[in-house]
Amino acid sequence: MITGGQSFVSAPPAFSADGRLLLVCSGRTVSVFSTATAMLVSELEGHEGDVTAVVVVPPPAGATATPAVKLASNCWTAGLDGVLIYWDFVAAEAVRKVQVGLPVHSMVIPNICRTSKGAEMSTPFAFISVEDTSKPVNEAKALRGQMRIYDLTKGRKVGYLLAETSKPEKIVASSSGEFLGIANKRKLRIWKIPTKDFKHDKIRKIKLRHTKNLTTLAFHPSEGIVAAGDVTGRILIWRGFGNAKFSESSAKSKVDEGRDGVRGNDDADTCTTWHWHSSRVRFLKFSSDGAYLFSGGLEGVIVVWQLDTGKRRYKPRLGSPLLFFVDSLDSSISCVSCTNNQVYLLKMPNMEVMRSIAGIKLPTASLSLGGSDRVVYGFDYTNKLVAIPTEDYCIQFYNLFENTEVSELQVCERNFQPVDDITMYISLVSLSIDGSLMCTVDVKLPEEELGGLVTLKFWNHGSSAGNYFLSTVIYEPHSDAGVSAVAFRPGRNMAVSSSFGGNFKVWVQSLSSQSSNERNHAGWRCQSVGSYKKKPMTAAAFSADGSVLAVAAESVITLWDPDNNALVGVIAETLSPITNLSFVGTSVFLMSLCQSSRPQVTVWNVSNLSMQWAYSIYAEAACCSPDGNEFAVLTLLSCPDGGTSTEQNGAIILFNAESPNPVASWSVKKARGGSISFVKGDVSSKDKETMLLVYVNGSHEYVIFDPRKREELVVSRNIDKKIQAEEPAPIGYASIYGELPKLESKKEVSDVPFIPSDRPWETIFSGSSHVLPPLTKLCSAFLSSLLEKRPVANE
Repeated sequence: MITGGQSFVSAPPAFSADGRLLLVCSGRTVSVFSTATAMLVSELEGHEGDVTAVVVVPPPAGATATPAVKLASNCWTAGLDGVLIYWDFVAAEAVRKVQVGLPVHSMVIPNICRTSKGAEMSTPFAFISVEDTSKPVNEAKALRGQMRIYDLTKGRKVGYLLAETSKPEKIVASSSGEFLGIANKRKLRIWKIPTKDFKHDKIRKIKLRHTKNLTTLAFHPSEGIVAAGDVTGRILIWRGFGNAKFSESSAKSKVDEGRDGVRGNDDADTCTTWHWHSSRVRFLKFSSDGAYLFSGGLEGVIVVWQLDTGKRRYKPRLGSPLLFFVDSLDSSISCVSCTNNQVYLLKMPNMEVMRSIAGIKLPTASLSLGGSDRVVYGFDYTNKLVAIPTEDYCIQFYNLFENTEVSELQVCERNFQPVDDITMYISLVSLSIDGSLMCTVDVKLPEEELGGLVTLKFWNHGSSAGNYFLSTVIYEPHSDAGVSAVAFRPGRNMAVSSSFGGNFKVWVQSLSSQSSNERNHAGWRCQSVGSYKKKPMTAAAFSADGSVLAVAAESVITLWDPDNNALVGVIAETLSPITNLSFVGTSVFLMSLCQSSRPQVTVWNVSNLSMQWAYSIYAEAACCSPDGNEFAVLTLLSCPDGGTSTEQNGAIILFNAESPNPVASWSVKKARGGSISFVKGDVSSKDKETMLLVYVNGSHEYVIFDPRKREELVVSRNIDKKIQAEEPAPIGYASIYGELPKLESKKEVSDVPFIPSDRPWETIFSGSSHVLPPLTKLCSAFLSSLLEKRPVANE
């Protein structure tokens, strides 16, 4: 079993102390990526629920960035399973667990010291935001969110509840660990934590109020300044917060005089408002020196505010709304998480995009338009890829076995702005069984009932998997009617498109010459047009050998000769309009789906034009084996018209077309909006390809399994993942000056046996004297690097 497709942007990531690794929450695991290559290094597996927080253990207060501090490799993670786990993330080993017992939604671990036997010791305390599941969900006044303190050394709760809220809130800590805060409705709740000689009863709190709901906050690294963003896009800067209550003296704050922007008796000196974002602010983050404030939101732009003047500059064209912004310990590298499941690594301070970590594209609103909420994925059976339409008019090709993005194809040459209304979307993606051809349908929505456009595009396969180039563009292929289905004829350059307007068209690729150059530029043309009693054509499919074309005329199945466009047979009507047709492998059976208020899964015998059997069950999707008599159906537990939730559970049922008795079944989650398909597996010991089944749920998480084996569809370890080993740290000359450029020799040099020198240091320091630093600085750094990395010989 292989799993993948987890979200990389469900929670803020975290950098290792040396900035060489990035820890990303991905489902029930934490994926560790190299910041140099953006490749997966290892995974931390141990949670039974989704991971919601990862915190790298901070260095002790006042510690300098020594090599020992930078090599620290421990972190804490929290999850919805109610467990906190302490990890060695370099060795990918769990060290200890702390049971909380309630789902944890957020966690911070500030630097806290306690006095023990006359000496100050750094003691880890976790401030967590949990969900009290014992309280009713639907009750408006139920306080399900709680803030708690846990002593991670002793593994137990400390003191009382810090706060109770209607839902669990995200906790934000200052870089010093002295302040904690949450944005709760129209208030900021801020706590001052005694970082030295910590006692929970010494924690003090204040509230700062606003007129709109607040969404995020950030603390200044060295001054008493806190920033918050609201749902309208405004940013508020409170200066001198807590001067009255948090100061050692209990002096009261000045009354209204000189307290510009501060509401009522709030404990702050001034409050300044900035406004650039058009909608809610998703993140705020101060730079390490406190001179700048970073903000981001729906626009996909990082705004850099100068704190003293309010002037701003921008990092635009990130292509998707922003969620989180995190920087490394030395602030040399940062990362920003986007809603399209992509994490960009930025080189600071210029914010140059170095690399990106791309996951599978997440569901968006544009994918459920067109009068139907059935999301159509394209599956490349041969190359084991899934083609997913994206919000920015692209198609992402994702390798299901390696859990990596292969390529991204721009379908519509149009600028995408996340803040704009949806005016265009990709409604359909279809690939031939060998992956050599692809067809897409994009729809431009009319404005005030004018200007709508449907475009059919044919694509030819390029030099590698997931690489396609445009062959033919056909505007309004069925006049002003929408395209309901596209299917390719096996073994031929022929396709059929069906239309809600009452006809279907057979398309062929024109090959005027056999030269490879002209073949690549050959276009597609319409060979014939067919219809049946002017009924809407809702689905179409070719038989395995391509000799029969089946087209659904609403609730009637019509059979055609695709070469002559002749009607050869009609099968009896179904209870409701057919939305999916597919021939079952090389057999004589045809499977149809009806997905209306009267759902039905029906198997037809094409040889005698009769019904084989039928079930009145609602099917979200179905797929047929390319060879054999098997097909699979993804069903929902109840009809979606009954007002069920979007994350509805369902079942995958495997049938043999000859019998109505299921061969096997599996329970699945998030079946609403999901899809299934058969993919080619590896060659077995009998030199026969195994047939695997892939299930993609409504959140685009997927699982690949062998339907002939009895397996529970749960998230499990993927033993086939290709994890890249971390690159070794540079030593010697490279540790001081960096790698030398590689120069290619212009002369052919004869092969000479290489004998390593016993004195490698004699050539390392060769160079101009004005380039080398003083010997006192050079030798200490060089020798220390050798002492750290030199292997010990076994005697």
